[in-house]
Amino acid sequence: MPVTSEKIMQRLLLAVAFSALSALLLIAVFIISQGLPFIFRYGFREFLFSSQWNPQAGKFGIFPMVVSTLWVTLGAMAIGAPLGVAGAVFLTEFVPRTVMRIIKPSIELLAGIPSVVYGFIGVMVLAPLIRDHLGGPGLSLLAGSIILGIMILPTIISISIDSIMAVPKSYREGSLALGATVWQTVRMVTLPAARSGIAASIILAMGRAVGETMAVIMVTGNSVKIPGSALEPVRTLTANIALEMGYATGMHRQALFATGVVLFVVIMILNFSASYVMRQRKARR
Repeated sequence: MPVTSEKIMQRLLLAVAFSALSALLLIAVFIISQGLPFIFRYGFREFLFSSQWNPQAGKFGIFPMVVSTLWVTLGAMAIGAPLGVAGAVFLTEFVPRTVMRIIKPSIELLAGIPSVVYGFIGVMVLAPLIRDHLGGPGLSLLAGSIILGIMILPTIISISIDSIMAVPKSYREGSLALGATVWQTVRMVTLPAARSGIAASIILAMGRAVGETMAVIMVTGNSVKIPGSALEPVRTLTANIALEMGYATGMHRQALFATGVVLFVVIMILNFSASYVMRQRKARR
């Protein structure tokens, strides 16, 4: 390729890369510029720790939704993280490579299923099962946790498989040569060596769970209150924004943007944490 053409391509790719970064920056600036003034004016403590959300009365406390988001996310991680890591270990250590190469892409395809499909399955199948066998209205914190736990499985399994496969083969061979069983090798050698990548997959999956909207709206019941049990309906931060932004005006609209600022900060912290963990793994190689 001529030198001039190469330079043109380099500049073109550089422009495309900066356009993506510029779009992200503009989104961040817009959300922060719309939401941060409201937080300062209304009061950070009152906004984040008050339990009263009544826009018509000028009450904008998001604490019940913060707690609900936290519990739904933790419930999803309690379901998705063990299943995802166990699935990754099984596919990399206990099945033939040909089978794993078929199953792994199939699992990754689950990430492309629209979240509304998961929500529909939750409403039609999961919620009635919870209502009939455990009690409550069915649309609840538990239903949201289960659906999100299933939705984050592709992220955890895919990244965990890559991390486990990146462990040098000599580690396994050395352990087996010393008389360890396959399971002992997995538990005491392979998983510790891949733990940073597995941790990164869990952190990224947590960010996905925190930011999920449509499926959560459909299966959690959308009640603005602090849940007393896993069978009670809840409303997450993302669901609150999606449900009320269509008709919000004035301070109500600003409060929703402020909620977006809180979500943006949380997800950025999770993403930076995942990036840091991945860099630490590469540095130890």
